[in-house]
Amino acid sequence: MSKQDLTYWQEKAQALQIENRAFINGSYVCADDSETFPCYSPIDNRLLSRVSSCAESDADKAVKAARSAFNSGVWANAAPTKRKAVLLKLADLIEQELEEFALLETLDMGKPISDALAVDLGGTLRCIRWCAEAIDKIYDEVAPTSPDQLGLVTREPIGVVAAIVPWNFPLQMACWKIAPALATGNSVILKPSEKSPLTAIKLAALVKEAGVPDGVFNVLPGFGHTIGKALALHQDIDTIVFTGSSAVAKQLFIYAGQSNMKRVWCEAGGKSPNIVFADAPCLDEAANAAAGAFCFNQGEVCTAGTRLLVEESIKDEFINKLIEAVKSWLPGNPLDPSTNVGAIVDEIQLERVLAYIEKGKEQGANIVCGGERTQAVSGGHYLQPTVFSDVKNDMTIAQEEIFGSVLSVISFDSVEQAIAIANDSQYGLAAGIWTSNFSKAHKMAKSVRSGSVWVNQWDGGDMTAPFGGFKQSGNGRDKSLHAFNKYTEIKATWMKL
Repeated sequence: MSKQDLTYWQEKAQALQIENRAFINGSYVCADDSETFPCYSPIDNRLLSRVSSCAESDADKAVKAARSAFNSGVWANAAPTKRKAVLLKLADLIEQELEEFALLETLDMGKPISDALAVDLGGTLRCIRWCAEAIDKIYDEVAPTSPDQLGLVTREPIGVVAAIVPWNFPLQMACWKIAPALATGNSVILKPSEKSPLTAIKLAALVKEAGVPDGVFNVLPGFGHTIGKALALHQDIDTIVFTGSSAVAKQLFIYAGQSNMKRVWCEAGGKSPNIVFADAPCLDEAANAAAGAFCFNQGEVCTAGTRLLVEESIKDEFINKLIEAVKSWLPGNPLDPSTNVGAIVDEIQLERVLAYIEKGKEQGANIVCGGERTQAVSGGHYLQPTVFSDVKNDMTIAQEEIFGSVLSVISFDSVEQAIAIANDSQYGLAAGIWTSNFSKAHKMAKSVRSGSVWVNQWDGGDMTAPFGGFKQSGNGRDKSLHAFNKYTEIKATWMKL
């Protein structure tokens, strides 16, 4: 049976054995109070498993194990080449079980299986291997001093890191945190989203098999208001790294101040402008990219290009091209390899997106395609990609992060107006610019307040490029060598000779 067949993945799903417990100090364990929560598949709303729901006592156990392992030096003081070898082995082990990891992602949060394989797992492997290879190529410094002094500038692991990750790219986002954290010698506690915890739990066994010592890596599934809050307030955690909403990010800063002033690094929300000028190299290409920018992963992407700014002189023509391009993004069974739009993660999120669509109508925007719930698989949560025209930038649908495939089309007349609209947002995560004018591209890239700017493309970059946002889209950076700053302390040592 071919891997390109729906039946192949359905049969594989039926045979899947799901681990549902927490992982603390090298072993799978039930939550301290034996509490669990149901994990439903958004594909058809069937129960996948009941997962351990961790709380404060579980956090205490995990932090104690992580601190003990860190203080022992068994991982923190291991040679960089040793840590590199272990992480490279981890990537190899994940690759050996690639299909099972991809299947868990699809069943758990509804993304198309083809994307889970190519994007999520492909990105996961590249992240782990890149961080592993980088760690023995980062040098410390010798300060310029007088002859009777020796000044050393060294990096040390920060200690115990708690990583709180989102549900939209569960494994890949987790590895953006844990790979550099482990590479630099820290102990890690991973808190996956309660909406998609299964790949994080499975990962723990492979981390141990790869050779990471007990206590160095722990996984605590559960809810934000219980285990997430317990980790954020814990007095013996040195750093919190987070990807998710801006509202939760702000709360984490508060918890850090109420506890031990732990470092807090957040990648938060986005409302990214995708700006198309009349002199774009190819309007068809720009329209196809604009469709993918808000339809990919059901629109559940922090960098989704959900504000489409189009120069007034080409607005009508471009909207027609866009509507045609959106026709190829149809919700379907996520287990079918031909599907490119899967299920919304759960009923709560689907209702939230539908409420935003109603708000857009109320405020005077016009739906030109989509906007309706659909039923790709019985019982599941599916939505037609939705395009609004005649949107003003102060409308709710243009200002708030929807986290669903809803696009606001906004027109502009000049470069200055495009810049003003693009920057008129609390967010600053990403932006796209479509123009054949080299000077205009440079001016826009410098003027738009975003952590990533993509010219004549959407979602460019790889592990060598830092990822993060301006304004309320967060602080710090994932990916690239800049990510290592979050997981290390810089020490100055001066010696009199």
